[in-house]
Amino acid sequence: MNDKVDVTVWHLEMLAPSDRTVAAPREGLQVLHVRNPSVAYYRFLYQAVGGEYHWLSRRKLPDSDLAAIIQHSQNELHVLHIDGAPAGMAEFNRRTPDDIEMVQFGLTTDFIGQGLGKWFLQWAIDQAWSYQPQRFWLHTCSLDHPAALPTYKKAGFKEFKREAIRREY
Repeated sequence: MNDKVDVTVWHLEMLAPSDRTVAAPREGLQVLHVRNPSVAYYRFLYQAVGGEYHWLSRRKLPDSDLAAIIQHSQNELHVLHIDGAPAGMAEFNRRTPDDIEMVQFGLTTDFIGQGLGKWFLQWAIDQAWSYQPQRFWLHTCSLDHPAALPTYKKAGFKEFKREAIRREY
């Protein structure tokens, strides 16, 4: 039996690059573009970043379906490393011309609360706009970290849609 919960989903977009800069909060930061990630590695990151926030969509996919998504040439996985340890992920869907969706974004539990999210988000924004899209967008929900929505808005994302849904918890 799966419990259901009421959730608010916010859809946010950015229609022009940000001129904001965020200083790195510490040394030892490196973001790596993981080309052709294995399903096992992706599932590890997905759980490490989103497990506490009940991320479900990718967790429920069969391995073959997940591989088709994450290994697609227009899907990008960027992993934040701190002194060599994976600390967060940003995943882009670039399949639609001129439109980039940040499908997943977050930090692993050990690295939350250190100012890294703000810095990594700005890195992701700059990376997305390097492709010169017309729009960069994402969605977040009331199950995500409480700082997610305010952090996205401070970074320059604007709400374009809000919905109330009932979903598996």
